[in-house]
Amino acid sequence: MELVEATADDLDALVSRWYSLAKSMEAYDEVNELAGPSVDDVAEDGFRSHLDDETVTDYLVVHEGETIGFVTLREGHHPSRKHSHDLRIVNLAIDDGHRNRGHGTDVVERVRELARDRDCDHLTVSCEWDNEDARRFYRDTDFRPKQVEYVQPL
Repeated sequence: MELVEATADDLDALVSRWYSLAKSMEAYDEVNELAGPSVDDVAEDGFRSHLDDETVTDYLVVHEGETIGFVTLREGHHPSRKHSHDLRIVNLAIDDGHRNRGHGTDVVERVRELARDRDCDHLTVSCEWDNEDARRFYRDTDFRPKQVEYVQPL
């Protein structure tokens, strides 16, 4: 498994995979509802802006020459903290036909290596509170709960 940094040529692959991930998140909370009913309603602008943002990188997850998922990483700094340099997993999705084969775990391990190469102190990730599969996955890959995020619809 390898992570291949995405380019403008990969926008369709990123958008379609992100849409699938985002669509599955709708079931967890009303604030996750997507603005449009299909992937065609999703603008590429979000991923296009990642290409110009030095703190954000999208990678395609490639296994045996085939793209099987994607991961979005954001580098952050908190200068007031002793452990001030983090790498956040913003999105992580493995295509349906390739799940439960260890690819997600391999991605997390590769992200750890990237974080160490960037002299980061720690990795962060968040997931939906009621998404027990994601919570179990992150616990199994040595993440621990640290903070709870709350939302208040207006």
